[in-house]
Amino acid sequence: MRYELLKILTVDDNQHMRMLLGEILKAVGVREIFEAADGAAALRLMHGQAVDIVVTDLSMTPMDGIEFMRKLRNDSDSPGQLIPVIMLTGHSTAQWVGEARDAGVNEFITKPVTARSVIDRIWRVVMKPRPFVRSPTYFGPDRRRRVEQRYQGPWRRASDPQQQGLEIELG
Repeated sequence: MRYELLKILTVDDNQHMRMLLGEILKAVGVREIFEAADGAAALRLMHGQAVDIVVTDLSMTPMDGIEFMRKLRNDSDSPGQLIPVIMLTGHSTAQWVGEARDAGVNEFITKPVTARSVIDRIWRVVMKPRPFVRSPTYFGPDRRRRVEQRYQGPWRRASDPQQQGLEIELG
């Protein structure tokens, strides 16, 4: 992968975490790294600077990662509804992960962060992107990671009448 072509925004209220992420990204060849201390600052930066990937923390003030994701994915003036977002979190409970997933996060990294986990998630969002789905209650990457051909339950994609109105957008 050509890491030197990527423009990556790191969003975290902890300057040391932004520095750590920056060093990891530089080590694999990323040349353009931007920083923001919270979701509001990230959105402002993104209105003036195109980025390819966002790596954001979940817990920040004044705008946390969940609110940032909701604005990025759903606001009419969003600077990049389809930009892949990797969320860092020390809150790896099912509730927090589910809330972030439902806000439209592409990938997760549980703290403590390792270089391998950062590189792996960047590779995934670039090399194995999931299509985006729009429904009345959700916009973001398809939350299903695989298709189970043998599944015959009530939520089958092609036969589920509740799937009417579902749109898939390729990012």
